[in-house]
Amino acid sequence: MSSPDLGRGVLHPHRAAAVISVAQQAPAAGLAPFVEFHWLVRWDRRGRPEHEQKVLAHPHVHLVFEAPVARVYGVDRSVFVRRLSGRGQVLGVKFRPGGFRPFLGRAVAELADRSVPAEEVFGAGVAAVNEAVLASEGEVGELAAVAEEFLLARVPEPDPVAEQVAGLVARITGGSDLRRVDQLAAEAGLTVRRLQRLFAEYVGASPKWVLRRARLHEAAERAHGGRAVDWAELAADLGYADQAHLTRDFTAAVGTSPARYAAQAPIDGG
Repeated sequence: MSSPDLGRGVLHPHRAAAVISVAQQAPAAGLAPFVEFHWLVRWDRRGRPEHEQKVLAHPHVHLVFEAPVARVYGVDRSVFVRRLSGRGQVLGVKFRPGGFRPFLGRAVAELADRSVPAEEVFGAGVAAVNEAVLASEGEVGELAAVAEEFLLARVPEPDPVAEQVAGLVARITGGSDLRRVDQLAAEAGLTVRRLQRLFAEYVGASPKWVLRRARLHEAAERAHGGRAVDWAELAADLGYADQAHLTRDFTAAVGTSPARYAAQAPIDGG
């Protein structure tokens, strides 16, 4: 059974698809240099047990309109966990890697593994936007338009360094041929130290973490893809020294080995 398209990084996607609905909306042209897309998640667990959803996060910052207050979430370098109960919805603005730095005005690494009330970044006006979003039963485009009106009134000047960093992250996540951080530094004409500083300032996670997380996203995708996986072969394809290193990384991030995770896929689909 193939995996439902909830986005790479959503763990146990078949189970998640039975609980949540997910929709996306491309950003307006004026926000495209900064925002990758908007996302809307809805759920209804009334009369049913609480659902725990885990996500292997990406190297992105999110502005999230949710109850009780809107929040800004930095890069979660572990596993993001959300517990869903009752009936609700959440609208998120997924910024491009580096794209939140012009809004924040300081190093994005300050947000790593934490979230802050959105008022701390955008001021008190964000509360009214949050109320409007949570009160609406409209489609994702309608809700995204409310958020965009707010953001477009505060849009900063484009930052060429942010564009450079977005390209570097895309180079990591776009394929499996890049194996080491020093390779990326050499391609970009940067020292490894300079590359690390850029990622701390603009991404909020190290290039080594981004590289490792991209590998784990691919491993998880294969695991719940409905086909048998040759883990030793996949480890080699992803640049690991051996299967044991892949298993160690995956288990540390997800909490279970890739083989055991894959064995749970039929349960998800059932």
